[in-house]
Amino acid sequence: MSPQELQSIVGSGLLSFPLTDFDAQGDFNARGYAARLEWLAPYGASALFAAGGTGEYFSLSGAEYSEVVRTAVTTCRGKVPIIAGAGGPTRTAIAHAQEAERQGAHGVLLLPHYLTEASQAGLIAHVEQVCKSVDFGVIVYNRNVCKLLPESLAILAERCPNLIGFKDGIGDIELMMSIYLKMGDRFSYLGGLPTAEVYAAAYKALGTPVYSSAVFNFIPKTAMTFFEAVRRDDQATQHRLLKSFFMPYLDIRNKGAGYAVSIVKAGAHLVGRSAGPVRAPLTELQPSELERLGELIHALGPQ
Repeated sequence: MSPQELQSIVGSGLLSFPLTDFDAQGDFNARGYAARLEWLAPYGASALFAAGGTGEYFSLSGAEYSEVVRTAVTTCRGKVPIIAGAGGPTRTAIAHAQEAERQGAHGVLLLPHYLTEASQAGLIAHVEQVCKSVDFGVIVYNRNVCKLLPESLAILAERCPNLIGFKDGIGDIELMMSIYLKMGDRFSYLGGLPTAEVYAAAYKALGTPVYSSAVFNFIPKTAMTFFEAVRRDDQATQHRLLKSFFMPYLDIRNKGAGYAVSIVKAGAHLVGRSAGPVRAPLTELQPSELERLGELIHALGPQ
């Protein structure tokens, strides 16, 4: 798949980050992960991100990363494209991007670099080095310490033909509009704030009609219903689901640091698709929070 083909696919529909399955000891469970992907693939996501943020990329060893990506590619071959996460220090991001390409992934989502702050020149160098280390498509994720400005993205777009996507996890509307107006259709644009459904209509108005859904992991039917409502400007359906599910869901998610991942694993457990425990430093939901989440899921009906 060429970078341009990936760009077209990424911009065509809902995307999601499958959870990474761990067993009771916290080790990667390849069989459970394959079963999860087989369950999710037919629901209609345009691409799945293996070893992404919701997939606890930050906790995976090098060997585990390879196994996760390989399992995803093998399981979803001919069904749905796989985009792998890659991030951290520049040389680590390069190694993971190259490994993802070797394993047959169709592209990478370049997650933020490590702890240190960086200038725009440093961010440009980081992204450029990763892009030039591979042939397939790269999507850059603006989030946390990685905050690329429009002028920097223009430089990268000129230097890196395989940089085909921009995902926003910052939520700065002025910045997002500036980027879209400067770059136009050079990129596919993705909404990437946690629980992106809450911001989906606003981002569509900014030229970002697609997003990645974490709740697709446990309520895939509802996630697709909401996405189609955004696509059709069906505000009645959007408002109904925001009021009945997403806003109460946010109340639970916001109770604990790291719950953006923990609550998704909890949801998968509640619908009978357990992905095992989260890894430290993440923590599980409290019993009362789990009970409330179960009530919200049950009210949605069968998935």
